[in-house]
Amino acid sequence: MPRRYIVGITGASGVIYGLRLLEVLLQQQTEVHLVVTGPGRIVIEQEMEWDMQGDWKAALRANLPEGNIAVYDDADIAAPIASGSFRVDGMVVIPCTMASIAALAGGYARSLLERAADVMLKEKKPLLLVPRETPLSSIHLRNMLLLAEAGAHIIPAMPAFYTHPATVEDMVNFVVGKVLDAMGIEHNLFKRYGEP
Repeated sequence: MPRRYIVGITGASGVIYGLRLLEVLLQQQTEVHLVVTGPGRIVIEQEMEWDMQGDWKAALRANLPEGNIAVYDDADIAAPIASGSFRVDGMVVIPCTMASIAALAGGYARSLLERAADVMLKEKKPLLLVPRETPLSSIHLRNMLLLAEAGAHIIPAMPAFYTHPATVEDMVNFVVGKVLDAMGIEHNLFKRYGEP
C-alpha cells in the first residue's frame, strides 16, 4: 500500500510551502488527503493568483501534478480523515496559522482540519505543524509547547542560508525538504550541510 498522508493548508502566508509539498508527494506516488480551510483558499488566490472562487477543488487539481489526491472542504466533518479508524501515516499542516495552533492546543476539533489533527494526537500518529508567523507572542509559544508536549512536531518555516539559496524556490525547497525529512521521505530538494 502506498504511503498515505493528510495535508492541511490554512490561511497563513506561505501557501507555496504546502503546494510544493503536495507536488513532491504526488510525484512520489503518495496517497494524499488534502483539506483546505476557507482562509487557506483566500491566501492561495492572493499569493498564487489562482481562481478559487468557483470550483476551487478543480482549480487546485489543475495546478498540481497528476496523482492520487482527495480534496476536502474544511466543513466536511464526515470525511474519512475525521475518524481514527481511517489509517494514515501522518498529517502535515503547512502553512499553519496561529489560530489553528490555538485550536489544536485547545483540542477544539470544530472543523475537519482540527478534527483530523486531533485524531493524529489521540492515535499517536505523526502530526507535523509548519507555523509561518513572526513575531511570536508568548501565547503562540505556549500553544506550540503544549502541542509539542502532546506529540506534535513543530517545524517552523525558517529557510537556512548555508545552502546558498539563489531563488525563492531554493528557500521553499529547503523548508519542504525539512518537512520531508521529518516524514522519513527521501528527497533531493537541497544540498545537505557538509555534502560536496
